Amino acid sequence: MDRRDFVKTAGWGTAALLFNSGVGRGQASPSQPAPPPIEVHGIPPSKPSPLGIPGLFPGRVVEVFHGDSISGNRVSQPIVGRMLNEGMKELTGESSPAAAWQRFIEPHDVVGIKINSSGAPVCFSSPEIVREIVAALRSIGVPAENIVVFDRYSDEIELASYQALVPAGIRLLGIEHGAFDAARYDFDVYCDADFFGESETRCYLAKVVTQELTKIINIPTMKDHSASGVTGCLKNIGYGCFNNVARTHQLPYTFTDPLIGYLCSTEPLRSKTVLHIMDGMREVWHGGPITSHWEFVYEAKTLFIGTDPVGVDTVELEAIEKKRREEGVSSVWDIDPSTLTTDDAEFHQNPLKNLYFRQPGHIAAAGKLGLGVSDLKLIDHRQLRLT
Repeated sequence: MDRRDFVKTAGWGTAALLFNSGVGRGQASPSQPAPPPIEVHGIPPSKPSPLGIPGLFPGRVVEVFHGDSISGNRVSQPIVGRMLNEGMKELTGESSPAAAWQRFIEPHDVVGIKINSSGAPVCFSSPEIVREIVAALRSIGVPAENIVVFDRYSDEIELASYQALVPAGIRLLGIEHGAFDAARYDFDVYCDADFFGESETRCYLAKVVTQELTKIINIPTMKDHSASGVTGCLKNIGYGCFNNVARTHQLPYTFTDPLIGYLCSTEPLRSKTVLHIMDGMREVWHGGPITSHWEFVYEAKTLFIGTDPVGVDTVELEAIEKKRREEGVSSVWDIDPSTLTTDDAEFHQNPLKNLYFRQPGHIAAAGKLGLGVSDLKLIDHRQLRLT
């Protein structure tokens, strides 16, 4: 297919339908601006793959807990390796970890491991988990040079010290090097929407996704988010692979719902993303996505594994809501204007305050785009407690 033979989806009617899709849990934010038209310009695969989002096991979420997986902020790599093995077998029904991984990855694949380094040094994708995933890929024949650990910002990767912590021979890639660096984005693949009258209305997909990788494994962390409600699989792969997404926020409003779902639906990102392994060793229940306050970090000692990012994020959302209730703070669905502040420092220090009318409904909105299952009653939530 010629790279200029695009699929173009006009999203105006759908965006209006999906926006504030949390109604029933919360209500439309006061005076919330109407959602704009959203157009998706992607490159569809020549042959659809069953591995693409929502993948081989839509609606299935495997939650693996081990009480000794993290202690004093130190992650035990042998234990998380065992958690990963058991979780992969439970997800796929295979009798061995190798057979489970082979459901998704072949030796000739160029595999991207999409980390989340934006919370470093407090909460970011644990290098111990990344190393275990690399070991699993190597065990089924993927050469080291075919494995790329990547994220959007190179300075955040450096802050998390991944350069010293990933195995030798593995490529480490930051998509952006400094402000306004767009050299590593593909100008042929984008989502187009005018949110607040900005001059550049397009978000471009990274070239590493469009031109290099054949498979992506998504490793988000478990965090609340001041705009989207939570950071999970969807936001990590969407906002983490496209540029020019911060423009969706303008205090106190945000268009994370519905944009996150549209970004994740863009080809070839959707087809290449085959597995989601959420790092729930630590759970940030307030101050996300970036916090420097350890009092808002809880050692949840958990991995969430699935092919359905909507399903995994739905389970994550409920877990963060539960923790917030235990701490006596408001729901991420809360739209009470009295909780808002324009002071970023106040937000990060006070769990009763927030910056935006949050949009956790982005998860259900992505479900309506066919990206997965957001109804808890329909999710096959399998819980493993290892000892």
